[in-house]
Amino acid sequence: MSEIIVFAGTTEGCDISNFLAEHQIHVLACVATDYGSKSLKENEYLKIHAGRLTEPEMEALLNEKKPEMVLDATHPYAAEVTENIRTACQNTGLEYRRVLREAGAYQDQAVYVPDTQAAIEFLEGTEGNILLTTGSKELGKYTALSDAGERIYARVLSLPSVMETCKGYGFEGKHLIGMQGPFSMELNAAMLRQFDCKYLVTKDTGKAGGFQEKIDAALSCGTVPVIIGRPLKEEGLSVAECRHMLAEYFGFTVKPHITLLGIGMGSQETLTVQGKKAAKSADLIIGAKRMADAVREPGQAVVYEYRSDVIADYIRNHPEYEKVVIALSGDVGFYSGARKLLTALGGRESNVEVICGISSVVYFMSEIGLSWDDAKITSAHGKHCNLISMIRHNQKVFSILGTGTAVAELAGKLVKYHMGEVLLYVGENLSYPDEKIFVKKAEELTNYEGQPLSVVCAFHENPEPALSTHGIPDEEFIRGKAPMTKEEVRSVSLSKLRLTEDSICYDVGAGTGSVSVEMALRADQGQVFAIEKKEEAAALLEENKQKFAVDNLEIIKGEAPQALENLPAPTHAFIGGSSGNLKEIVALLLGKNPQVRIVINCITLETISEALDVLKEYDFQQREVVQLAASRSKEISRYHLMMGENPIYIITCQNPKMRK
Repeated sequence: MSEIIVFAGTTEGCDISNFLAEHQIHVLACVATDYGSKSLKENEYLKIHAGRLTEPEMEALLNEKKPEMVLDATHPYAAEVTENIRTACQNTGLEYRRVLREAGAYQDQAVYVPDTQAAIEFLEGTEGNILLTTGSKELGKYTALSDAGERIYARVLSLPSVMETCKGYGFEGKHLIGMQGPFSMELNAAMLRQFDCKYLVTKDTGKAGGFQEKIDAALSCGTVPVIIGRPLKEEGLSVAECRHMLAEYFGFTVKPHITLLGIGMGSQETLTVQGKKAAKSADLIIGAKRMADAVREPGQAVVYEYRSDVIADYIRNHPEYEKVVIALSGDVGFYSGARKLLTALGGRESNVEVICGISSVVYFMSEIGLSWDDAKITSAHGKHCNLISMIRHNQKVFSILGTGTAVAELAGKLVKYHMGEVLLYVGENLSYPDEKIFVKKAEELTNYEGQPLSVVCAFHENPEPALSTHGIPDEEFIRGKAPMTKEEVRSVSLSKLRLTEDSICYDVGAGTGSVSVEMALRADQGQVFAIEKKEEAAALLEENKQKFAVDNLEIIKGEAPQALENLPAPTHAFIGGSSGNLKEIVALLLGKNPQVRIVINCITLETISEALDVLKEYDFQQREVVQLAASRSKEISRYHLMMGENPIYIITCQNPKMRK
């Protein structure tokens, strides 16, 4: 027994039939010909009835199947069929619902006529070839047109029976084009140019019928579209509304396919082929107006919205949309709202697809001829970032700007901090016809007024190496029985090391790994080797490495100096535990790099004595001994007592004069 009968044969009818079957609702799809069932495949829930039906035959079928509902999704120009279905439902007392194909957008440059006869009368008074795309059903009427056999190029379905019928009307050879759609704008345009057509005759078949592709092709070729209006002014449901109605009627939940689409800079030329395909097939486009309008098709449903929570709520409250595309500026992974959207929508496991776009950094850097793999990349759009510091310490810094005065403000600050010679590459309206890209020194741009949303790449010929800061609270680290360098001592010790972002560091006697982690975070473009002989401590090191996600930290299990022998030469070394091998460790470090900067922590008198001997032996040009005695407050009732930590000697040395 069929719960639903769908009079299909159209794209809409096939979509609805497949939609019902996918949700395990029994449906009988009625199509006029076997050709009309090409998009349908019978299964447990979907059955097909092929063959034209008269009104009495429709009544007989409805009385036999007794469906809960009848959906009329026939072609908008099949007025007689629609009237027969409506009459059959009235006579059998069944619920009738009309599924409408959305009309195409109004075209100012087109000629609108009410019917085929009016189209013929209009064309009679014209000259020039005609591409006829209205099918074979009424092709015979066009033989009344003077010189029809010379002027008309008829595009029809490539079925033998259709071709034979058209031949009987006198259309054959190059004047008869047997092809099955859909047809792209480019293919339509190619046909118009091939046959030098001055007019294109079409019906308002909407998006599903390739209407807009025909119109766009005609206008691009200087061809006049002649549009035959729909025979009936109908009320009914769109495909999306029909899905919503069916979901509520049968009580099932529709899980839409959601695509987060990076649209590039915004022009059609920078939208990927994958992105175009996703946008074209969408039932709904969501995004800020500029982004949504960049990808939506004429007549396509659109919601102008950029707030993640509002978007998620809208999708949940409108289950009629099966394919939703959310348009996002640039690339989804480059300062994009995609991350928040993914969270709001339930993540990738919630039927969410992510399609990347061309980011502004990739596009812009290629346009100005600079590589971006070694650039510092950030955004100053709607957020604070220290561009001055980045430019001071990096040769190339790319940033998205957020105001029309941002370039001038940046240039003014660079001048203030004695960097007026820095080159600023500026890009505005990227990818659009009014794109503007130029380069000037910062000192020349202090009064520049640009576009609100622009990009900049600062090129600093001689950047200064950056010193790193530090200071993770002790409680942030995973603790065990292994010793840990406490925050106060760690802060002073790391400050004495003077790390740069590309430092190669040793942490000898790493223990819990507090110093190693801080080193790795500060020297994020370098590498840190944590040397530890105890298994328990090495395990803690691994846990803290995972917690702080410091992939540039490598744990070396073993005892120094032997464990250091095969490691790359260090620029910096911290010695927190030497197991009595301090002299040997320092000798190996200096052998690898005579300019290595070393910081030693001493807590026992024996280690202090050993360290002083090392200072004497190598006569370092830079040497410093600091005693640190830190105290922490402890709350006892309403009082606070200062509890002293063990005093630490922090010894810094670099650049030995000679070896005695």
